[in-house]
Amino acid sequence: MKIGIIPLRAGSKGIPGKNKKALLGRPLFSWVLGEAILSRLDLIYVYSDDGEILAMTLSDYAWSGKVKALERPAETASDQASTESAMLALAESLDHSFDIICLLQATSPLTRAEDIDACIDAVENGGFDSSLSVVKTTRFHWDASGAALDYDVSARPRRQDHQGQLVENGAVYCSKAEAFWKSSCRISGRIRPVEMGAESLTEIDEKEDWPIVEALVRRNLRALRSDPPLPVKALIMDVDGCLTDGSVQVSAKGEKTKGFSLIDGMGLALLRKAGIQAWVMTREDSPIVAARMRKLGIEDYYPGTADKYARVRALLGERGLEAAEVAYLGDDINDLACLLSSGWALCPRDAQEPALAAADIVLKNKGGRGAAREACDFLIAYNQRWKA
Repeated sequence: MKIGIIPLRAGSKGIPGKNKKALLGRPLFSWVLGEAILSRLDLIYVYSDDGEILAMTLSDYAWSGKVKALERPAETASDQASTESAMLALAESLDHSFDIICLLQATSPLTRAEDIDACIDAVENGGFDSSLSVVKTTRFHWDASGAALDYDVSARPRRQDHQGQLVENGAVYCSKAEAFWKSSCRISGRIRPVEMGAESLTEIDEKEDWPIVEALVRRNLRALRSDPPLPVKALIMDVDGCLTDGSVQVSAKGEKTKGFSLIDGMGLALLRKAGIQAWVMTREDSPIVAARMRKLGIEDYYPGTADKYARVRALLGERGLEAAEVAYLGDDINDLACLLSSGWALCPRDAQEPALAAADIVLKNKGGRGAAREACDFLIAYNQRWKA
């Protein structure tokens, strides 16, 4: 059994509420959690003294059987407490029922599933007791006394000839259970450094780090695309503001009506006829929307999906698709990660500004007023050009 732990404290001095603050529309901790779901870990424990984070985890990731939420004891979440104290408390509560424990840090949102798996592989198959993620730097280092630590000042090497050093980036630490229990440390025994990309050296500890890391995450999402885009195999759509006009009539008993477009319904039928899958994903779990999806024959309907990016990544893996092979129709900040990473990003003309800024195509029509039909027509024509 390979387990992951993401320890999260409610208190944060540098950035209040840091772990649940939105980074490109997703809570900070969601970035590493989403990658952990895609990794070879069997279970991931979100371990926090923040009740809101625990509630979010239980509701937003119910679709993944790998994610658990456990309350972190207060004595392990103080300013003075070590991360190891939290790891030990969790491990003891699990009654030693694991073979590998992997510490994942939410402050490193550039962590990828491949990085987690590489650290796991080092201890599972590489003959090491533990592993940690590092970044190779070819910078020259000095101590406070003015002595060069890694080169001869009288024969300064070119940077490209400098062997460099490995620096911890604080993202992933992995250990065999027996080594962890013996040392009570995140790494011990025979240790394997596992290299990650140079950009992952920046962690979010202070508010000044936030825009730097956000720009790096945005760049990595864009790198999932293709230039030119590949033929589109699926269109993923939000509901409110895309398939509806964003308005709803309510009564004392709850939702009464939503505004859908019959024109959009025909567009989706034509899309499927052209061999392009239609997926619908929304945070809400509305019986009105469910009824409309049945009427439209949409089988790939995913209600109650708060973290759309993580769900999309998991579905792409299950179906053998690349992000560059899908288009995404969204209208708000919670669609941002999907818009940035999909082969085509489309928005209704009345979408919110962050979504509009990320779009490849701003449609002429509004949400629930022909935008989906316009998107379908565009993608059908685009694929036809590829065939030609």
